[in-house]
Amino acid sequence: MHVTQTVPRRWPAGALLGVMLLLQGAEADGQTNGPPSGSAVSWGAQVLPYVHPLTRFKAIAAGGDHNLALKPDGTVVAWGDSILGEATVPGTLSNVVGIATGRTHSLALKQDGTVVGWGADGTNSGVYPDYGQSLVPAGLTGVVAVAAGGYHSLALRQDGTVAAWGAGETNSGVYPDYGQSMVPDGLIGVVAIAAGDIYSLALKQDGTVVSWVGGTNVAVGLSGVVAIAAAVNYILALKQDGTVVQCDGTGFGQLEVPSGLSNVVAIAAGLDHSLALRQDGSVVAWGDNGYGQATVPNGLSDVVAIAAGWVHSLALKQDGRLVAWGDNELGQTNLPGGLTGVVAVASGLDHSLALKQDGTVVAWGSIYEGSFYQPVTVPDGLSGVVAIAAGESHSLALTQDGSVLAWGDNFYGQTNVPSGLTGVVAISAGGGTSLALKQNGTVVAWGGNFFGAVTAPSGLSNVAAIAAGGDHSLALLQDGTVVAWGFNGYVPSGLSNVTAIAAGEVHSLALLKDGTVVAWGENASGEATVPDGLGDVVAIAAGGTESLALKQDGTVVAWGQWLVLFPDNGGIKYLPVTVPSGLSAVVAIAGGGDHSLAIVGPPSQPILLAASLDTNGAPVVQLTAAPGFNYLLQSSTNLTDWSAAALLANTNGTVRFSDPAARNFSQRFYRALLSP
Repeated sequence: MHVTQTVPRRWPAGALLGVMLLLQGAEADGQTNGPPSGSAVSWGAQVLPYVHPLTRFKAIAAGGDHNLALKPDGTVVAWGDSILGEATVPGTLSNVVGIATGRTHSLALKQDGTVVGWGADGTNSGVYPDYGQSLVPAGLTGVVAVAAGGYHSLALRQDGTVAAWGAGETNSGVYPDYGQSMVPDGLIGVVAIAAGDIYSLALKQDGTVVSWVGGTNVAVGLSGVVAIAAAVNYILALKQDGTVVQCDGTGFGQLEVPSGLSNVVAIAAGLDHSLALRQDGSVVAWGDNGYGQATVPNGLSDVVAIAAGWVHSLALKQDGRLVAWGDNELGQTNLPGGLTGVVAVASGLDHSLALKQDGTVVAWGSIYEGSFYQPVTVPDGLSGVVAIAAGESHSLALTQDGSVLAWGDNFYGQTNVPSGLTGVVAISAGGGTSLALKQNGTVVAWGGNFFGAVTAPSGLSNVAAIAAGGDHSLALLQDGTVVAWGFNGYVPSGLSNVTAIAAGEVHSLALLKDGTVVAWGENASGEATVPDGLGDVVAIAAGGTESLALKQDGTVVAWGQWLVLFPDNGGIKYLPVTVPSGLSAVVAIAGGGDHSLAIVGPPSQPILLAASLDTNGAPVVQLTAAPGFNYLLQSSTNLTDWSAAALLANTNGTVRFSDPAARNFSQRFYRALLSP
């Protein structure tokens, strides 16, 4: 959903800093204990939590900006916005047979006829749209179906009666209390229910429909109905003959449905768009298409269920797979296991990038550009890419000829790449800033110069890696020390033996040679409080107010918080950073403003590495290696002709190699292959 009010900069970019091309992978045959090699895993406030790619589902539900999927074993998966906990499934929930989603709450119907709710529970009243719509009435049993509206909930009992709770219990006439939870006296014989934003629907045994309050009424004379769906301001009804009626809410008018639409077996309604599932497994969509929510993916077939969120759509296929399209501002269309062959990832505030082994880039999420959110894109024809970086709302790509491309928001000039910039070996993107590390160990910076973030210290040289934060920048020197400039532009006294750096909005991280992590800067969200005893770390990443550490054993440790924008009123909420249960075999990480990324390995294809210079001018490469695997290093001057350089033994998860025979980058490119 687009946000039209001015949104403050919340922060940037957790790209894989200083890595020219990290981790090239391909799908592993027969792998059943994790995602395919080289696949991208994403989680957080804006994306679907990690789910094994072989996972299948039996039912789906789409809410305002979040989704639920019911698994065959009776457990539930949730993803998307969770500002009030609507996408945080209770840990003990099981034996579920039905699900429903509202604006900011979720419902689950259990096998025993009881209902569990989560999300808006009345504790945030006056701040968010919270009217206790997830608080299931005590003693409610014998339920056979549930429905979730904007601010209220419905339950259909086995005896054909309806229970309701949440907003509308008093009918005060003050939005959104219009009596939608006041079930009409004597309502019986109900076989299906649906909840709109501020109204309720009941389908009776005789094929008629009853609606109450909210200014939305059933069309006069409507009968022969077998299914109902509730949008915000209109009603959908599926008739016995397979046709669809769309009522405009006045009780008299009927809105247009696609000409000739027939053989329909299921319907769904979003904010202002509609879906129809046909008997042949195809899907028809119509209505508002501002976010692509009414553009059904080409070739979509074998669909058995559909769901419509406010401005996104879901389809469940016969084989249990999910397909999603439409708005992705809150990650509601990001599905697990769909992206493979990934060699590097980068996270911005609300968007993500993945670099594939063929040198192309995949992007998803949204960027704030031109006063509103819009889907992130990739420049047409972009290829030959060897590194990527994601800022708050802009992106960078380093190509194999050492040049840099930039796109996205340019309010601060962050996509205005300096003319003639070449010889680049690493890139980094911050809040409104961009950095490039050149072959000669110097740094070029451009974009917003708040607090001097793009004014590198005079004489800065011998740089081995760079990191751009919200309004500050970091440079790791070849001698293992760190230089900082801009806001929060300081370094802890005596910091040395550093092998990697990362920058969040107003905090910084340094990985030391001994595998420990040092953090400094702003700590309001705990982002600079390194967990006690953290060691054996081989890589680090930082987002807005989150910090990540990748350990030798392929697991990830996280601390700090995600900052999430609440789309209805522009409010924000901080959520603790978590790591998906069972995530392992990770070989690369990236942190964004409100989500995180990981690449799972080990790779089966060559890994292209960035080289820095040591104090003697010799190229040095470092690889975060999958535990238990050794690598063969090769070198090249043109990315075409490769020669053997060394056999790299992997003893602790990190492989480092110095090439004194190629001083001053005479061998510019290095790659590692799995050793037989």
